[in-house]
Amino acid sequence: MEHYALMIAGESESGGRIEVLAPWDQTPIATVETCGMEGVARTLQTAHALFRDRDAWLPSAERIAILERTAVLMHERAETLAIEAAREGGKPLVDSRVEVTRAIDSIRLCAETLRTEGSDGIPMDIDDASRGKRAWSVNEPIGVVVAVSAFNHPLNLIAHQVGPAVAAGCPVIVKPAQDTPLSCFRLVALLREAGLPEAWCQALVTDSREAATRLVTDPQVGFFSFIGSPGVGWKLRSQLAPGTRCALEHGGAAPVIVAEDADFDAALPKLLKGGFYHAGQVCVSVQRVFVHRSRARELAERLAKGASALRIGDPTREESEVGPLIRPAEVARIDEWVREAQALGAERLCGGEMLSPTGYACTVLYDPPDEAKVSREEIFGPVVCVYPYDALDQAIDRANSLPWAFQAAVFSDSLATVQRVIDRIDASAVMVNEHTAFRTDWMPFAGLRHSGLGVGGIPHTFSEMRVSKMIVMPRKAKGA
Repeated sequence: MEHYALMIAGESESGGRIEVLAPWDQTPIATVETCGMEGVARTLQTAHALFRDRDAWLPSAERIAILERTAVLMHERAETLAIEAAREGGKPLVDSRVEVTRAIDSIRLCAETLRTEGSDGIPMDIDDASRGKRAWSVNEPIGVVVAVSAFNHPLNLIAHQVGPAVAAGCPVIVKPAQDTPLSCFRLVALLREAGLPEAWCQALVTDSREAATRLVTDPQVGFFSFIGSPGVGWKLRSQLAPGTRCALEHGGAAPVIVAEDADFDAALPKLLKGGFYHAGQVCVSVQRVFVHRSRARELAERLAKGASALRIGDPTREESEVGPLIRPAEVARIDEWVREAQALGAERLCGGEMLSPTGYACTVLYDPPDEAKVSREEIFGPVVCVYPYDALDQAIDRANSLPWAFQAAVFSDSLATVQRVIDRIDASAVMVNEHTAFRTDWMPFAGLRHSGLGVGGIPHTFSEMRVSKMIVMPRKAKGA
C-alpha cells in the first residue's frame, strides 16, 4: 500500500498516520503521514520567511512557466489522475475525467490571468491638490495563503485554491480533506516537478483539530481559503488573526423553479444530472424543485423514473453513473432525513433505501413539509425534493425562505417568467433552462448569506490574493 509523507519544506516530526479508504468498498488504498503542532509551526515559519524575503520572490515569467509546465504534466497523466480521484473520492470515472480536464484548464487559467495582469493609472494633475503629480497602482501578493479544502472535487478544488496562490506569488500551505488527500499531494508533486521550489507550496494533513486551527488562525497567515461546511467555516473566520482576509465556500439547498410552460423533455436530463451528479455531493446540487401544480406530479414521476434507471456502482468502472457517499455516517444521516420526511407526510416516489454501507439509492420525494430537514438543510446526498406551487411568487418566497443563497435555476420559455424569477430570487447566480450545478472555472462562484463569503473562480480568487499598492510622485522628478 502506497504511503505519502508530509509535503513540507525541511524536516519535521511526524504526528502519526491516517489510512485513506476507497468509499465504494472501504478498502484501504494508502496511508498519509500527519502533522502535529510542531510541524504546523515549522510550515508557517517557512512560508512566512519566504514571503518576507522579497529577493526570493519568483518573477511573473517564472510562475507562468511553472504553471504551464504543470498543465502539460497533468495532461500527460490525465487518465491516472482521473482513476485515482475516482478511487479515493467516489465520483464516477466518467465525471472524474471531466474534473481532471477542468483542473488542467484551471491551472492554465492561472497562467493566463497572471499574463494579462497590468497596473492601473490613477487620475492626477486635474486640480490644485493633484497638480504636477502622477499616480498608478501595482499589485503584490497578499502574504501566506492557507487553503483548507473539501473532498467532493479532490483535484479541481485544490487547483482553484493553490493555482491562484502560485500565480499571485503567495507561498501556500494546503490542507486537503482527510478523506481525499491523495489528489492534492499528486498535484503539489506535479507543481514541484514543473519547477516550483517546495517551500512555495506545502501540503499537509493535521493530526488534530487543534493543529488545524493553529494553522488557520496564526497571525503569519495573510489569506485563508476555505471550502467546507458552514459551521466550521464561520467558526474559523471568527478566530482569524487581525488583518487576515478570507474566502469561504460553503453550500446551500439549491432551488429550481419550473414554470407551467417549461419543456420537460429538455429539463429532465439536466435535473437528473444536477441532482444526482456525484451522488448529490455538490454544494450547488439540485435539491428543491418547485413545479407548477398543474404539472408537478408529471415532472416528479418522470424524474423518479429517470433516477431509478441510473446505474449505481464502483466509481472506477466505465458504466457507473452514480457512486458512493464519502463515508458510512453520511448514508445513515441521509436515510434518517428521508425517513423523517416520509413520517411528516412526504411521498417517496423512488429510492429511500441504503444499498450498502456507503451506497444510497437515488431518491425523489414529493412535497415534503417545510419543517422536514430535507426541505430546510443541505442534503448533500442523492435526494431531490419536488414541491407543487400555485403562484410563481409563492414558489419564489419558498425558495428564498432559507438562510442559504448560492446558485438557483428557472425553467421556462417565457421571458417574463424568467425575468421575474431573476429579479426576485435570492442567489448569486441564476441559471436559465440549466441546472443549478452548472459552472465554468473562470466565472464568479459565490455563496451569499450562510452559503459563504468572497468570490471564487480562478481570476476572482487570484484578485483576492493580491493587494494594491499606490505610488504617487512628482511628474517631473528632481534630476530628471
